[in-house]
This record gives sequence, C-alpha cells and structure tokens, in this order.
Amino acid sequence: MNQPSILSRRQWLRRSGAGFGTVGMLGAMQASGILGANAIAGDNRPAGGLHHAAKAKRVIFLFMNGAPSHVDTFDPKPELLRREGEAPPDDISGRKRAGGMMPSPFKFARHGESGMEMSELFPHLSRHADDLCVVRSMHTDVPNHEPGLLLMQSGHQQPTRPSLGSWLSYGLGNENENLPSFVAISPGLPVVGPQLWSNAFLPGQHQGMEVDTNQTAIDQLIANIHNPNLTRETQRQSLDLLGRLNEIHQQKRSGNHSLETHIRSMELAFQMQSVASEAFDLNLESATTREAYGDTVYGRSCLLGRRLLERGVRVVQVFYVDKGNKQPWDTHSNNNAGHQRLCADSDRASAALLTDLKQRGLLEDTLVVWGGEFGRTPYSQIDQVKDAKKAGRDHHHTGFSMWMAGGGIRRGTTFGATDDLGMHAVENRVHVHDLHATMLHLMGIDHTRLTYRYSGRDYRLTDIHGRVVKGLLA
Repeated sequence: MNQPSILSRRQWLRRSGAGFGTVGMLGAMQASGILGANAIAGDNRPAGGLHHAAKAKRVIFLFMNGAPSHVDTFDPKPELLRREGEAPPDDISGRKRAGGMMPSPFKFARHGESGMEMSELFPHLSRHADDLCVVRSMHTDVPNHEPGLLLMQSGHQQPTRPSLGSWLSYGLGNENENLPSFVAISPGLPVVGPQLWSNAFLPGQHQGMEVDTNQTAIDQLIANIHNPNLTRETQRQSLDLLGRLNEIHQQKRSGNHSLETHIRSMELAFQMQSVASEAFDLNLESATTREAYGDTVYGRSCLLGRRLLERGVRVVQVFYVDKGNKQPWDTHSNNNAGHQRLCADSDRASAALLTDLKQRGLLEDTLVVWGGEFGRTPYSQIDQVKDAKKAGRDHHHTGFSMWMAGGGIRRGTTFGATDDLGMHAVENRVHVHDLHATMLHLMGIDHTRLTYRYSGRDYRLTDIHGRVVKGLLA
C-alpha cells in the first residue's frame, strides 16, 4: 500500500491557513459559512446554520438554582391572603408536609407603559418592565431538583442527553476561533454538576467550558491559561507538527469524531492564550459598570457573561450557586427572608445586564432567559419549629414563572396564568419542552429538525414533544 505523502511545512500552511489540521478547520469554516453545518457529521443540522431567519444570535440563561417562588416574585395572588392558613386543595410536592395557604408579604405594583405587575423585591428590574415577557404558566414534570434541573437543561430527566447549550453549539457552530461557543459560569458545582453543560453523545467540542467566578484572578479563573515553559511561537510550531501528524492519522480513520474533538480542543486552547486574558478580565470594565452589576459572585458572573457574548460566545449559562450552597433558592425555611436577600442580588445584576446589553445595541439580538427548575408552593411547609415567621415553601412544578427578554421576544407582556391560588398553570400553559422549542426557533432552528443519530435513533433536544409558543414572539 502506498504511504501517504509528507507535506512540507510551506505546503501545510498553504492548505491549513493558521496551522489547523484539515479536520480541525471544519469548525471555523462552518462558522464562517464556507462549509454548511452538515459537513462534519452528515447529520440533520441546519444547512448553513439556520432553518429560518433568526431573531437572536446569542443567548444567556440566568438560572436560579433551587427554584424561586412565583407567588413572591412575578405572580401576585391576593386570594392567598383571604384563605391564609387554610389547608391546600392538594400537596403538590407529594411529601405530606404541607402547611396552610401562605400569602406573600411582598407588595406588587404595576410598572412601565405595559402595566406589568412585579414584586417590590425587583426595584431595578421593574424599570425594564416594558422589555420583559413574564411567563406565568410554566410547568414541568416532577418536583425534585435533580430531574427538574436535567429536564430544564437537557430536555430529559436522566443524565444521558446533551445540554441546551451543546445543542445550540452543535446546530449553529462557533462565531469565533478564539473562544468556545458555549460557556457555563458556575461558582461551585450545582446539584447534578457538569452534566448540566454536558455534550453527552454530541461531538466533544460542543461541551460547555466551565468557569468558576469565585475566582477573580485570570490564571485561577481559567486553569493553565499560560504555558510556563514554552513561548507562543514554540507552541505554534508544536501544534503545526501535531496537525501534520493528525492529518496523516485522519486519512486512515475518516469520520473519527474523537480525533476531530482533540484537534479542535488543542487549537482552541492555544488561541485562548491570546484572547482569554482580555475577555475574562473584569478589571478592564469601568468602576461605574462594575458597581452597576454589584460586587457579588452573581454580579460578576453576569458581567462576565456580557463580555463573552459581545466577543462571539454563542451560549452563556449563568448558574446562581453559592460556594457553600448548591441550590440557594431552595427556601424550605425562611422563605421570606431568603427571597429578600436572593432577589436583591439577582435584581441588581440582572437589570444591569439588560441595561448594559441595551446600551451596547446587543439586546435586540440577544435572548435573555431567567428562571429556575420549578416554582415553590403557595402554601407553607411544616417544620419542627412551627415558627410562622420562619416558614418555608416546598417544591412546586405544576405552575411557576420565568421571564425572557431581547431577541425576538414580545416586550412588555405577561403571558399565561395560574389559578387563583397559584397552584396550577391553567391558561396558555408552557411546558419546558415548549420553552426549548421557542428558544431554538428564535435562534433560527426548527426544533423538530435539529437531530443527531446515536445508538440507532435520531435524538433531539425536545425529544418527541414541544411546540413554538407564538404568543411569546414579537
């Protein structure tokens, strides 16, 4: 058998541009439109990256781990006050620890030209009432954190499927060669952990890159960002040599997705050395901007998210996680005090993000999503202390609220409704699968056609479910 010819370095650079292996170049060529999205895997991704015109180019999901209370935030229920202390019609949590109906102590008021009703816990966000679409009719399948988190992040209750960010990266490719297409900002590991940004069976380059914003120094925020022994020129030479060897290897093993992933990962790691220090350095922002977001872990996470979005990162997930608490919004006790503290932090930074995106002309094609894995019960949770001032709320999955803003979302809108007690979504119900289908639609993807064949069947983010919720679209 003839041996493959060895290219000279000049020939190699001529064919490979900046030194990528031919296979490693596919991601960049796809992102720039030189190749259609089907070029890598022969799959059902959109040709050219889109099934239809996109309203949003990028997405940031502000995820409140542990689940906020809808009746204390975006879904006022005056009927709860009239029926305070009454036994609930049923125990949604299934844990047999339901107390009496518990009204919210927080006042609601109308804001903006739209007259959107919001809790007093959101003084900053209320200024954006006319930018928001609050969905009051969300519902999901189960009131437990692990399956609820997985369903919200991957469309499936078991840790076997790709995450939302990985599906978007896979479907749309990367907009730049120097940063990953999907970044998960998680200050500490949430419940379930890295599976929430996993690529699962999709090619490895679509896994989210985790960033821990408990750290602020660049070399701690991103481990091993600089090589302590080799210069950039020497690393470039080494990577070029590896590219030559990998091309020879690839000629004998066509369709080896693991090799493609390794090539892309090495090239991306090299490219990040030149841009990551700038992209991840929050000290380059003005003191005024940093003050607007707040000097908290969540505030820094939102500010970093904006910096990454404007530098071409396609998907940013911001997980609200305390270093010592994997699900801070899980207020089984002290619900009222807990929501005062949590909402103050989330309100300030989330509103600053919207303001910042708007001032930079990015909001109209950036999709912003805020919410948790489910809601919290309109009734109290019985505890051993039985101190009404420290009452909590249990898990609640049959009706809860989320909000969206930006790219293609109908502004100043309250969509759907729960019943008078906030127990069940009853009007214009939106399931998690519907949310995912709508998000993909706004990004230019038909959720029924974004599939990947694995183990003999075609998989998709929404499985066999989901519909685009047209009432959410501008």
